[in-house]
Amino acid sequence: MIAIEVRRVVIKVGSSSLHHPQGGLDDKAIAEIVAVIAALKQKGVECILVTSGAVAAGMGQLGLHVRPRDLPGKQAVAAVGQGVLIERYAQALERYDIVGAQILLSRIDLADASRYRNAQNTLEKLMRLHVVPIINENDTVAVDELCFGDNDTLSALVAGLVGADLLVILTDVDGLYSANPKKDPLAQLVKEVCEVSAVECMAGGAGTTIGTGGMVTKLRAAKIATRFGIGMLLLNFTRIRELLSLTEGQDTEGTYFLPAKHRLAGRKRWIAYAGLSEGSIQVDNGAAKALVAEGKSLLAKGITVIEGTWERKEIVRIVNILGEEIARGVAELSSDEVQKVKGLHSEVILKLIPDFEGEEVVHRDNMTLMMDA
Repeated sequence: MIAIEVRRVVIKVGSSSLHHPQGGLDDKAIAEIVAVIAALKQKGVECILVTSGAVAAGMGQLGLHVRPRDLPGKQAVAAVGQGVLIERYAQALERYDIVGAQILLSRIDLADASRYRNAQNTLEKLMRLHVVPIINENDTVAVDELCFGDNDTLSALVAGLVGADLLVILTDVDGLYSANPKKDPLAQLVKEVCEVSAVECMAGGAGTTIGTGGMVTKLRAAKIATRFGIGMLLLNFTRIRELLSLTEGQDTEGTYFLPAKHRLAGRKRWIAYAGLSEGSIQVDNGAAKALVAEGKSLLAKGITVIEGTWERKEIVRIVNILGEEIARGVAELSSDEVQKVKGLHSEVILKLIPDFEGEEVVHRDNMTLMMDA
């Protein structure tokens, strides 16, 4: 049961829900999505749509039956389909006198702090203008290293970006099951999840031949959203109309992931999940304890090994001696400088790097813990 007041919702729909059995886009599915959005807006709920479907639309236009596997092929098909996709949504929205806005995001748009804020400001302005943002990954120009990889992750980051009350991921299954329901007749639908890490073992398998996601990517999205303090509902696309009764406090079939009690806010959201990390710093057990259990900053004395290359003010991963990521933060020193000072006391560092004004390699105010104490 979702006991929250929903005023702003991010709805993510995947390719499998939009793909017509005969190829191309399913206009009935798009009409159903838009009808629900229109009804939610009548109830005073602001809606942001994160939609897949550009590749499916492009495959329909080109008469392809198999999704391209190579990046250039995927990008070419997405380039053909993206215009078709947004046109179909625009036509459907027009019937309700609603204006839609296409927003294509690549990983770098959220990785850079200034571009992150710009995207945030643009979305907020669209909300004030009562426009429905229609967001998709910019598949046509992204390279592998700068891809979200799936719109599940993108939707969770967007939910954090706009401060949504709820993230809804529409899919082709009823929710998270205790086992694969196609193989195990005793599999039970999990109605509510308090801690995502406790159910990760239940995920497995890839998405459809049309989509790129699977249950693994949906649990990854749940982990991000819930850490932002945003609940996530995993719902079968055929039950999309139940979102209307949800706003009235009624229950719905699906899996609801409860928001974390201690939520990440503001800059720490960006550090944890949106910013790109350029390298890693391994720390000893004492430093790991100080960071995770005591909320301390990272000092050079506790650093044992560094990997990768970065400049000052770029994001680095902080790992323990087992290689587990325990935190992520903004480095005050470059990788070359950290290499010089690792394991040293603060007073020695000042002699080696005279323009270094502080003593923290990563300050706790610019750090997000990725592991609980």
